[in-house]
Amino acid sequence: MENDNKNKPRIVVVMQARRGSTRLPDKIMLPLANEPLLLKMYERVNHSKLIEDIVIATTSGENDNEIAGICKSKKINCFRGSENDLLDRHFKAGLEFGADIIVKIPSDCPLIDYRIIDKVVSYYIENSGEFDFVSNLHPATYPDGNDAEVIPLPILELIHKEASLPMEREHTTPFIWERPGKFRIGNVEWETGLDYSMSHRFTIDYPEDYEFIKTVYEELYYNNPQFSLDDILELLKKKPEIKKINEKYAGVNWYRNHLHELKTITEKQTKIL
Repeated sequence: MENDNKNKPRIVVVMQARRGSTRLPDKIMLPLANEPLLLKMYERVNHSKLIEDIVIATTSGENDNEIAGICKSKKINCFRGSENDLLDRHFKAGLEFGADIIVKIPSDCPLIDYRIIDKVVSYYIENSGEFDFVSNLHPATYPDGNDAEVIPLPILELIHKEASLPMEREHTTPFIWERPGKFRIGNVEWETGLDYSMSHRFTIDYPEDYEFIKTVYEELYYNNPQFSLDDILELLKKKPEIKKINEKYAGVNWYRNHLHELKTITEKQTKIL
C-alpha cells in the first residue's frame, strides 16, 4: 500500500468476512499456502499501490471471535458489526477508520489481482467528481472473483439512510447500481475486450472452488506470490484440467436468488443451479 500525499483522499479497502457459510463452512479459514485463506486474500489486496488501509469487517457474533483474534495477532485492522446488514457494516467501518473512499472487496476472492483493484481505483481518481460509484461489475467482464467497488463515503452515508430492502442492506451497493438515473455510475471493463465473467470462476463457495484455488496457489504462489490474472490464465491454458475442477459452477452468483427484484440484471448474468 502506498499513499504519501496527504492531500489525496484516504482510500480504505473494506473486506467483509465471516465464518458462517452454508455451502462451504468456514471457507475463509481453509488452509492456503500454509495460512488461512483470509490472510492470503489480505496479502494479495495489500499489494495495491493506491489504497491506504485495509479493514477486515466481520460480525459481532461469537462465531467470528477467531477472525478478530487473527486480525489482532497479525496487526490487521478489524471492525465488528451487523451480521446481515452489510451496508451498515461497511459504512460504520469506513467511519471508524477515517475513510474518504471505500473500496468494497469480498473475502471470498483469494485469487484477486491487485492490479485490477488499482485499475478500478485509478479510474475513479482520474475522473474525480464525475462518478458516485465505480466498479468492474456493471457489466462484469473479468473472471468472477476480481470484484472491486469504489464508493465515496458521502454516497455510502446516503444509501445507508435510504436503502430499505433486505437485499439492498445485505449486498451493500444494489441501491446505487439499480438506480442509474439517480447515481452517476462508472464501470471498468477488461482491456482485452473479452468477457470471462460467466466462464471463469476464481471465487470460493463450494468444495470444488477450494480445490481449484488451492491448485492454482500450488502452481503459482511459491514462484511468485504476486502472480497476476494473466499468470492464472496462462496456467489454465497449459493445464486445462485445472479449469475443469470447478467449471460446473461458472456463472453462479447471488443474482440468481434475486432476479425478481433486480431491474438491471438479467438471467444471462447468472446461472441457476
